[in-house]
Amino acid sequence: MAHQHHQSLDKISSDDWTSKESNGEQDQQQLENMNTFNTLPPSEIQQTTTSLNSQKTSTNLTNTRARLGLHPIAPVIEEHDESEHSDLLWPKIRMSLKEPFAEFFGVFIMVLFGDGSVAQVLLTAGDPSAPGGDGWGNYQSISWGWGLGVMLGIYVAGDSGAYLNPAITFTNCILRKLPWRRLPVYFVAQFLGGFCAAGVIYINYVNGINAMEGHGVRTVPPATNATAGIFCTYPAADMTKAGMFFDEFIASFILMFVIFALKDDSNKGQFSASGAWFPLGLFFLIFGIGACFGWQTGYAINLARDFGPRLMSYAVGYGHEVWSAGGYYFWIPMVAPFLGCLFGGLIYDIFIFTGASPINTPYMGLGKLFNPKQTMQERLEQQKKDGLV
Repeated sequence: MAHQHHQSLDKISSDDWTSKESNGEQDQQQLENMNTFNTLPPSEIQQTTTSLNSQKTSTNLTNTRARLGLHPIAPVIEEHDESEHSDLLWPKIRMSLKEPFAEFFGVFIMVLFGDGSVAQVLLTAGDPSAPGGDGWGNYQSISWGWGLGVMLGIYVAGDSGAYLNPAITFTNCILRKLPWRRLPVYFVAQFLGGFCAAGVIYINYVNGINAMEGHGVRTVPPATNATAGIFCTYPAADMTKAGMFFDEFIASFILMFVIFALKDDSNKGQFSASGAWFPLGLFFLIFGIGACFGWQTGYAINLARDFGPRLMSYAVGYGHEVWSAGGYYFWIPMVAPFLGCLFGGLIYDIFIFTGASPINTPYMGLGKLFNPKQTMQERLEQQKKDGLV
């Protein structure tokens, strides 16, 4: 996404700013256009450079998308749009829900790889038939699985911004001008993606689960041979509530802080806002979090990745223990990632980021809290100007 940004700016620079024939009025207009482009958050750049070229969306579809909080015109690259019969029902549905579908399948792929790696490691532990005679994987395999899942999920969900995490979506709404109206529909899509992926994992590994626990027996940690950990996270037995919360909080802090660094055009410590390298950067980030912060709570860091599969595990027979285990631990991976991601984003913006952010306004944006109506109106007008809504 970001590499398209730089290509667009490079084109402005080479075609317009070096032309000696441009008059002052043209230069001023080009400067305004360039400044508008630079105010866009990286997650929205692909929409701006592609979606406005597509004029196939009817009035009914634009109204439907607007009601869902999406940009009225779907993000479709015109030269790649070879769909015919756009008046048919399914093309209309696809065009109306393009970004939610992208978030759904991005999370779906992410959880398939992540939960699949946990299932293979857990269910084959000690299997003498495996290479090496000690199972088909180890803890590092789980870090690989989740890292690859996130990387591939980002590729799948490019049209939506590839947030894949309600806490990241929430933080972008606060600090990166993502319209608040998109939060509910993205949240639903992300939750359903995790829920459905967990169902697929259960169907695929049900025979192995039966072999380990016994036919029809379903248990959660710390029970011997428990398999509920395939689907969602459970804390280590010796942890306090404060320790559980802090572990999820700090992992989420790291996640958001590094994501903002990777998407920051002015940060010269990475590949020019990472661009095509961003998914690979996220692979290393998730792998590192798993390797360094995964033992105590399983590094959920994502409500959609934990609550959706947890609900699926409850539905397939693991019982109320999925909620009560660990002293009702289930709420911690629902709440801590929001606070951790927000704090990570705030710290990055306070100390490093120089772009458009509430932190880079008078009183670090605190003055806006006392006039929320005017603030929301100004935000909406700016979003319309930037083409976000």
